[in-house]
Amino acid sequence: MAARAVARFVRVTPRKARFVVDAIRGKNVHDALAILQFTPNAAARIVEKLLKSAVANAENNHHMDTDVLEVSTVFVDAGPTMKRVHPRAMGRAYMILKRSSHITIEVAEGEEPAKRTRRKQVAQVVSKAKPKRGKAAVEEPAKPKKTRAPKKVEEPKASKKVQEPKAPKKVEEPKASKKTAAKAKPEGRE
Repeated sequence: MAARAVARFVRVTPRKARFVVDAIRGKNVHDALAILQFTPNAAARIVEKLLKSAVANAENNHHMDTDVLEVSTVFVDAGPTMKRVHPRAMGRAYMILKRSSHITIEVAEGEEPAKRTRRKQVAQVVSKAKPKRGKAAVEEPAKPKKTRAPKKVEEPKASKKVQEPKAPKKVEEPKASKKTAAKAKPEGRE
């Protein structure tokens, strides 16, 4: 059986609330409260308050042990959106959407902490001693690792051709344009 708490019409955007809610999904209640306490987000305060309410519901209404409670289900739905108008230049108007959300948290009794740590230890041991399947199951001798041969450093070869210095190019003077030619005195007249 799960105890639940619902906060409706919360004035926080669903996207920002989902960011916080995803961090505590599946966690132990005490761990989730610690995470929420150190999350610098306005939605974290709301979710923290709601989680404490769900734990109180589990303890008082369903007589559950608070030490073994886990956040079993947590989700955020979009609530109604208030639309406001922000006037802009030349008679234009921009819409401002003030979103709200409905946050739901369910807590249920999980395994006791001692059993949980034992299960993790067993899982670690089993994962290390996992047998191979198929052709790899037959024990093969360990192959030595391939090592690369050191790269050969090539020395620069002396070229047989000796380059002779190039002769400087002749620089031609620019031709006079039509305007400058007209202004200049014609040849033969003084």
